[in-house]
Amino acid sequence: MKEAIHHIRKAIVNRLTNAITVNGSYVPVYNKVPYDSSEPFIKVYSVSSTEEFPNSTSYISECITNIEVVTVFDYDGGGELQSNQIANEILQLLRTRSDQYYDLSSDGFKVLTCELIKTTYTEENAEDRTYYRAILQMSNKILET
Repeated sequence: MKEAIHHIRKAIVNRLTNAITVNGSYVPVYNKVPYDSSEPFIKVYSVSSTEEFPNSTSYISECITNIEVVTVFDYDGGGELQSNQIANEILQLLRTRSDQYYDLSSDGFKVLTCELIKTTYTEENAEDRTYYRAILQMSNKILET
C-alpha cells in the first residue's frame, strides 16, 4: 500500500494556485505559510489517511485534507464576508463531480470520491486586528491502481 495524501494535497494546491482573486490580486496558496506572508491566504494541510474497505485485491484510502482561508481586518473594519467568499470559490473548484476529480493516474491512484465534510468558521481578536478563518475539511477516497 502506498500513501496518497501528499498527492491529494499537491493536486489541491495546484488547482487553487492563481485561481482565486480578491480585489484583483491572486490569493496565495501555501503548504507552509512563510513568516512574512500577508493576508488573505490559503493554507492546505493533511489531517489523516485511513485504509477503507480492506480486501485482497485493492487498497482504498480515505484522505482528509484541510483548506484554511485566513483573512484579517483592522479591529473595526471588515468582517468574515471575505473568508466566506473565498471559501465559496474554493468549493466551486474542489467539490466537483467525478469527471473533474484530480487526475492522479501518473502517481498510481484514482480518485473515487470528493466530499466536503464540513466548513468551520472562526474569529480571533488580536490587539488591533481581527482574524477570520474558514476551514474546509475535504474527504477523498482513493484507489491504489
